[in-house]
Amino acid sequence: MAIHVVTKDSSALSDADLVELADLCEAVGNGFELGVLSKEREAWVLVTLARTDDALSGFSFCTLERIGGTPSVLIGLAAVARGPEGHELLHSLLRDQLRRAVLAFPDEDVLIGTRVGSADGFDAYAHLADVIPRPEHKASGEERAWGRRLAKRFGIDNGRYEDRVFVVRGEGAPSGVLDYRRHEGGDSHDLGVLAFFEPIDEATGDALVVFGWAMAEYLETFLP
Repeated sequence: MAIHVVTKDSSALSDADLVELADLCEAVGNGFELGVLSKEREAWVLVTLARTDDALSGFSFCTLERIGGTPSVLIGLAAVARGPEGHELLHSLLRDQLRRAVLAFPDEDVLIGTRVGSADGFDAYAHLADVIPRPEHKASGEERAWGRRLAKRFGIDNGRYEDRVFVVRGEGAPSGVLDYRRHEGGDSHDLGVLAFFEPIDEATGDALVVFGWAMAEYLETFLP
């Protein structure tokens, strides 16, 4: 399966592009329609698109920026087509964003942050270091502070964010998470990861703020 990935300015998305994004959202069942996607186009600097056989199979709104001086890749609303190719699609999107990160922040470790609604979303962090939250690790004060910074950057009110457990409480509708599902029959999750999602109701917009580090030596592997 050939996957073609491109990252471009979100402002360059045409109305026809938004229709494609909405069609994919309908196919995966996350409920995001044109109005929401139009707002995401305005809210995020970049969008990464993955196509297979000329069909849109995944997308991810994102931005590269410094938060308090720390180089960061922030991933907003994202959706990946269901099926056996989903894992490769997810990592194709991430690889293009990491490639841009190493060009923007050479020789630096980069924080990768997003929100996920299910344990499957942790697959995006399989190759990253010091993922927070993670099983059998008590988050430090600085790590909780990073969670608050990211929640604020994602536009989440303080009253909806529980910083000790990294949980965002929803407002009654699905929120802008990284929407990815493992194909049926895949490996099972660590029980500690599953525990993070016990208090989360994805249908009402609950989510987990997750971040990890792409170390400089790892990012170098994405250089041309």
